[in-house]
Amino acid sequence: MATIINMPRLSDTMEEGVVAKWLKSVGEKIEEGDILAEIETDKATMEFESFYEGTLLYIGIQEGETSPVDVLLAVIGEEGEDISAIIAGGGEPAKIETIEEEATEEAAPETSNSTAVSIPEGVQIITMPRLSDTMTDGTVATWIKKVGDTVEEGDILAEIETDKATMEFECFYEGTILHIGVQEGETAPVDSLLTIIGPAGTDVSALIANGGASAPAEKPAAETAPAKKKETKPAAKTQETKPVTTTSNTSNGRIFASPLAKKIATDKGINLADVNGSGENGRIIKKDIENYTPAAQVVEVASVAPVAGVEKSDEVKNSQMRKAIAKSLGNSKFTAPDFSLNIEVDMDNAMASRKTINAIPDTKVSFNDMVVKACAMALLKHPQVNTSWTDTNTVYHKHIHVGVAVAVDDGLLVPVIKHTDTLSLTQIGAGVRDLAGKARNKKLAPAEMQGSTFTVSNLGMFGIQNFNSIINQPNSAILSVGAIVQKPVVKDGQIVVGNTMNLTLTCDHRTVDGAVGAQFLQTLKTFIENPVTMLA
Repeated sequence: MATIINMPRLSDTMEEGVVAKWLKSVGEKIEEGDILAEIETDKATMEFESFYEGTLLYIGIQEGETSPVDVLLAVIGEEGEDISAIIAGGGEPAKIETIEEEATEEAAPETSNSTAVSIPEGVQIITMPRLSDTMTDGTVATWIKKVGDTVEEGDILAEIETDKATMEFECFYEGTILHIGVQEGETAPVDSLLTIIGPAGTDVSALIANGGASAPAEKPAAETAPAKKKETKPAAKTQETKPVTTTSNTSNGRIFASPLAKKIATDKGINLADVNGSGENGRIIKKDIENYTPAAQVVEVASVAPVAGVEKSDEVKNSQMRKAIAKSLGNSKFTAPDFSLNIEVDMDNAMASRKTINAIPDTKVSFNDMVVKACAMALLKHPQVNTSWTDTNTVYHKHIHVGVAVAVDDGLLVPVIKHTDTLSLTQIGAGVRDLAGKARNKKLAPAEMQGSTFTVSNLGMFGIQNFNSIINQPNSAILSVGAIVQKPVVKDGQIVVGNTMNLTLTCDHRTVDGAVGAQFLQTLKTFIENPVTMLA
């Protein structure tokens, strides 16, 4: 009997997965424990193991395609077994009888649907992939290939901007690009039609009309829908690029140009009023802009050049990571009534202790490692700080997981040191270095960024002495660590040169009161100024 295998949920935040690579093909024998495919989740690419034996009869999600969790991934069964009913039901055997009964009672509609869902032979529909757990849409930064180009497996189709990075999107098929659904600079939701690849000359108008889904049963309706889209889309483009169309010699002062021509003109700084159109009724098209030589503008620029203090602004589209940071920290700042407490710490003993520890071969401990350890020890004594707020309860965490903020290109990630209070300084140091390296290389697994109960953010390496951090919810507090500075201090009635460091604790007042936060900082100060006490 055939076994249905659905897209697995490989992390608690995973909603969709991308099949990065199939290691088995239809018709191959499968043994329990064989690796079927490599599945790309929100944070890593993982091997997916088979728990069944048999023959791989069907693959429901092709390489490079994105699919929600629990959608039909593959079918394993006996060689030659009929699984057409399972495929027609999308991997839901319980619905097969219902489908067959409807087919008997309503022959005409069933026939119509079977025709509607057909995809031309050799055609592959590629949708916008989900490349991180916070990604809801993606932006096509650059198309490397154009419509009509022949592509081979392994070619780079486009560069797609996610909330984590701008990534090259690789082609897993061979054929010709028949359609591009998302133009350069445009943003589209995950799973929306990105491009269609197939044999040259294949008619894919029905697929385009439905955004890459199966063609509708009534073709005239499908033809009406794209007509409306075409009327609306240019109107939106015209509105976006209106500043470019300053003057015109055409009737009513309007310049007739294609949306693509307007976009290229905007990018190149070309005034459409200076371009002669070669399209229908003098309409400016792409080749007019590409072939335009701004001879007349040279004189104009030369005349403007002597003017000093010209105002100019550039607009840079927000990356997906910046959007995610804005959403998360915005929610924290505007929902948590926060307050901050400051304290100065004497670092002379800490510096001496670190020097002694680092003198041991193959041992390296940073001041930040000492702060992380001290925070874990202080949280043991002040459990009110190791909490999370919900609308109905305050959650007291019995475990201590300290998150360490790490700066990456265009953003910020917070890997988590689990059970920090049980680790030694050298273990914490090794863990922080390992996770920080993974964060900068985008290699962090989902589990390595989840579950923090407290967060430490350190800008001391940049010479910053004081700053206030925004709480990393659902934590109740975050510690901001400044630089160690030399300055005159009073010790035993004498003015001497000392080494000090400023700490700022930002607290959620819903769970942590001022006195509780102050007591936590006093305990933290004691541990840092006397590192030996952390070993007791």
